[in-house]
Amino acid sequence: MPVNLTSPVAAQLLPVAGVSLGVAEAGIKRPERKDLLVMQICEGATVAGVFTANRFCAAPVTVAREHLAQAQGIRALLVNTGNANAGTGEQGMQDARTSCAALAGLLNCKAAQILPFSTGVIMEPLPVGKIAAALPAAVADMRADNWFNAAHAIMTTDIVAKAVSRQVNVDGVTITITGIAKGSGMIHPNMATMLGYIATDAAISQPALQKMVSEAANRSFNCITVDGDTSTNDALMLIATGKAALPEVKSAGDKAGRALLEAITGVATWLAQAIVRDGEGATKFITVHVDGGKTEAECKQIGYAIARSPLVKTAFFASDPNLGRILAAIGYAGIGDLDVQALKLYLDDVLVAENGGRAASYHEEDGQRVMQQSDISVRVVLNRGAANATLWTCDFSYDYVKINAGYRS
Repeated sequence: MPVNLTSPVAAQLLPVAGVSLGVAEAGIKRPERKDLLVMQICEGATVAGVFTANRFCAAPVTVAREHLAQAQGIRALLVNTGNANAGTGEQGMQDARTSCAALAGLLNCKAAQILPFSTGVIMEPLPVGKIAAALPAAVADMRADNWFNAAHAIMTTDIVAKAVSRQVNVDGVTITITGIAKGSGMIHPNMATMLGYIATDAAISQPALQKMVSEAANRSFNCITVDGDTSTNDALMLIATGKAALPEVKSAGDKAGRALLEAITGVATWLAQAIVRDGEGATKFITVHVDGGKTEAECKQIGYAIARSPLVKTAFFASDPNLGRILAAIGYAGIGDLDVQALKLYLDDVLVAENGGRAASYHEEDGQRVMQQSDISVRVVLNRGAANATLWTCDFSYDYVKINAGYRS
């Protein structure tokens, strides 16, 4: 079961003026499950996004990038689960474009104004016919208060849907931000398989919006790992409808821009952490802090060496304070001039290692106590600078293997 994560409450997911959502059952992988989402966006809204760095990126990622670059005014997002449309060659590109054209015909807009997204099994042809046949039902279902169903429609191996709303006061105006995401396995930057959609009723210029989504991703979805595998389909989209009575924010660095960025990053961070808490087979949620580094990059480098280590992750699953595995991960992280005598390792409030070995004050029962918790913090103090980084990961359990061994069945 997910680690201290519960299903969202529909009434707590706030509509965002200018966004309507509709879901349908297309039967892409399994019958009688919602697997298709249409998110319609009002005219004049701005849309920005960040995508997977996997060179074998999926066809919808390529098409979505192309359509964003054409700057014709995005009017809708089309999301299917059950099939990734990745590793599908030229036919996959045609299928992604055909899906966009089918929805554009129903919404009376251009195909280039549709952004496609897919998630699911790789190297299988996209069932375009099923998607096209289900689109009218999804369009008919569109309404502003449909975020709960939308969050469920984009799930794959997720156990719990991921959705959250926040409101922030900016210059006396209440701004609403609502986001949904999916992801449970194949999670690792850049980005960390995940899809995320965040909408706000603020008016934000395209350059400022792109800066905000990039910064928010770097501080959230690019700080998580479940299994060290970067997906072919990752995408995080940020939509600003401009329906709130707030002048257009033209810079992410001015007062209003900073306030919005912090609020958007807060939503993104909640969603990113929810993905880890719902990691495939996860029983522990682990926060890895690396402090006192020369640069943020080296802090992340050490943090990820710990967070994606199968030996570390299986020790956490077993509640076994075999903490030499963490020291080993720090040592092979690739920081050539790291002084291991200077660093300290903590497990929650327990000092585990210093001066190159076990701390004199450390007792096995203290490590055991912390390891039995469902939420655990690992802190590495490098004592070589002022930089820091925080990452989130989970353990590896038997169920992770079971889920992925049977993923296509």
